[in-house]
Amino acid sequence: MQHLKRKWITISVIILILIVVSIFVFSLSKKATEIEPDLIDSTPEVAKEVIDPKYKVIGYSVEKRKIESYTYGTGKTHIAFVGGVHGGYEWNSILLAYKAIDYLNANIKTIPANLTVTVIPNANPDGMFKVVGKEGRFLATEIPKDSKIQESGRFNANNVDLNRNFDCEWKPESTWKGNVVSAGKTVFSEPEAVAMRDFVLADKPVSVIFWHSQSGVVYGSDCEKGTLPETLTIMNTYAKASGYGAVEKFNAYKVTGDSEGWLAKIGIPAITVELTNHESIEWEKNLAGIKALFTYYANKK
Repeated sequence: MQHLKRKWITISVIILILIVVSIFVFSLSKKATEIEPDLIDSTPEVAKEVIDPKYKVIGYSVEKRKIESYTYGTGKTHIAFVGGVHGGYEWNSILLAYKAIDYLNANIKTIPANLTVTVIPNANPDGMFKVVGKEGRFLATEIPKDSKIQESGRFNANNVDLNRNFDCEWKPESTWKGNVVSAGKTVFSEPEAVAMRDFVLADKPVSVIFWHSQSGVVYGSDCEKGTLPETLTIMNTYAKASGYGAVEKFNAYKVTGDSEGWLAKIGIPAITVELTNHESIEWEKNLAGIKALFTYYANKK
């Protein structure tokens, strides 16, 4: 009898334990079910805000490589940053642009609410391909040390200097450091220049900042009618914050058909930020310049 009683007690304890465990499991399951929709809803929203810029292919090079843009923010004031106009010759300007993209991906809240910011990392992908032999992102260690190879990357696949192919006093031949260079068969003959032109005309940025190398200054822009007052303002704003010098107009030698000049001609302020060499991106200096422009446009009436 005692044996039977102990058996029933054991069975009852086991049943009780099973009931308690079942209630506990059900409670956890219910709680998980209640919070799962929030996780599903919020995670993509955060991810989109932080790491998913608006990506667009704005055109293609002579050899059909993509010219890409990354856009952040939704403000009415649109500014653009452009790297790689001279491709593999100024490859550090491309790395700087990609660094800016990485920074904005991780720090989207640094962009003021009234701004939209576009970064075009490489306006001359064929020129970059000549030097590094690959498309898209690359490492500084992949750049050959041969200066002739690097210089060849200044030009697109048609051997045209793209920064001589725009509609500002255009001529079929122009100069670069005392050398005669091709400016294309006609103004905007090159698809890369057309891509930049169409982007500007469609998106209507209030200013465009070009990254080049290697003078260590910020140049203003002009074409026919002189330098726009707003150009001088953003030139000085970027230069003061970054520590680069500021020069109102490039006058080392005569340049025709440059992109910055064309923008000045159609009333859009443009500046050229020249890194001090062909190797470093000078990130802290340029980040300070970028932030200074953000602050300027955030406070601009």
